[in-house]
Amino acid sequence: MKEKILITGIEGFVGSHLADFLLEKGNYEVYGIKRWNNSRLRNIRHLLDKIKFIECDITDSISVRNLLNEVKPDKIYHLAAESFVSPSWDHPTHYMNVNYNGTVNFLDAMKVLGINPRFLIPGSGEEHGEIKEEELPINEETVLRPVNPYAVTKIAQDLIGYVYYRSYGLNVIRTRAFNHEGPRRDYVFGIPWYAYQIAKIEQGKQEPIIRVGYIEDKRNFTHIKDLVKAYYLAMEKCKPGELYLIGSEDSSKIHTYREILNLLIEMSDLDKNKVKIETDQKFVRPTNVPRLIGDTRKFRELTGWKPEISFEQLLQDILEYWRDFVRRGLY
Repeated sequence: MKEKILITGIEGFVGSHLADFLLEKGNYEVYGIKRWNNSRLRNIRHLLDKIKFIECDITDSISVRNLLNEVKPDKIYHLAAESFVSPSWDHPTHYMNVNYNGTVNFLDAMKVLGINPRFLIPGSGEEHGEIKEEELPINEETVLRPVNPYAVTKIAQDLIGYVYYRSYGLNVIRTRAFNHEGPRRDYVFGIPWYAYQIAKIEQGKQEPIIRVGYIEDKRNFTHIKDLVKAYYLAMEKCKPGELYLIGSEDSSKIHTYREILNLLIEMSDLDKNKVKIETDQKFVRPTNVPRLIGDTRKFRELTGWKPEISFEQLLQDILEYWRDFVRRGLY
């Protein structure tokens, strides 16, 4: 009998790639949440006949309990979240309602229904916030200094997961992933936003000006296809209750956003001498996270995971994705 897998946020960037990965394995029955009032199917249109959808609002405890009572999943990848940092300053209560309360609704429903599937909580490197140079690389014991409401909600989500593990023995798998990118991420995020503008300029749909926010923060990146493999291994091998950091440790992948933008321009058909980069204050956040570089040895040694796709390929995949969308007039 196939295992029942529930992916919350299956329509999103990570959720859609995870669905691809699990369905390719062929030994899972994959369920996804369909929101009655807002269904975005662009990322999973090719999988609609392979996924079993159940209507649910994760912020409604009764809705979540009904979902779990109907499906009784063996494993839950809890990927549904408000993940774009910038709006969290203007909507902190909404972010807490989705990211924290939505998680509590699942944990409490599992307790009430007497079921105990493995439940993966994907945290974020943003939780660490304002880390000093001498504190790098970040590990499982590194202090948390969140500097945006989104990060606070992810810390709350992580810690309530630990509470339900300690208090009720629920099989909560706690991960904290550092930056990851690839096709399908919305263009409100940094690298997709650069690639989208480049694609429009290439096709004569935008003047040769790329508008950006603050672009001096340093990051390293994991390709989304490598990340979903890591989440799969976390679900299969990690110990409930413990925290595991996931991400690239390749020093060649550490770049400022300015350097990444310049790399994308070099990959494009544009004359870099004719392209202007302008800071637009509406994209500048009240506070920044200057560096997020993780020590992921604990996870790697347990699972044997390591990223396989190069940073250059990651950028090329994103650029081609947005070229295709602009070409087809979808954006």
